[in-house]
Amino acid sequence: MPRGDKSAYSDKQKRKAEHIEEGYEHRGVGKKEAERRAWATVNKESGGGEKSGSGRGKSENHSASRKGGRLGGQASASRPAAARSASARKSAATRKRHESR
Repeated sequence: MPRGDKSAYSDKQKRKAEHIEEGYEHRGVGKKEAERRAWATVNKESGGGEKSGSGRGKSENHSASRKGGRLGGQASASRPAAARSASARKSAATRKRHESR
């Protein structure tokens, strides 16, 4: 099998990689980089392509996905309340200014 051949992956793994890739592209990551990251994520979670046969499967590890989700608002939460409030006032003023255009 040549490098990059996806025939060893299950349909579920292919769907998962496609979904992850779309998410990266939506956030502005380039097509090739999004695909690379998506397959790296699938490999990390499921251990690579799945082999056929009874009892050969392994459970998936979603710890990296969970960690990313938990860390999402940590930067904002660690800022003092006054700084968050000032930022909210500034963004509200910007929205109001843009609305009047």
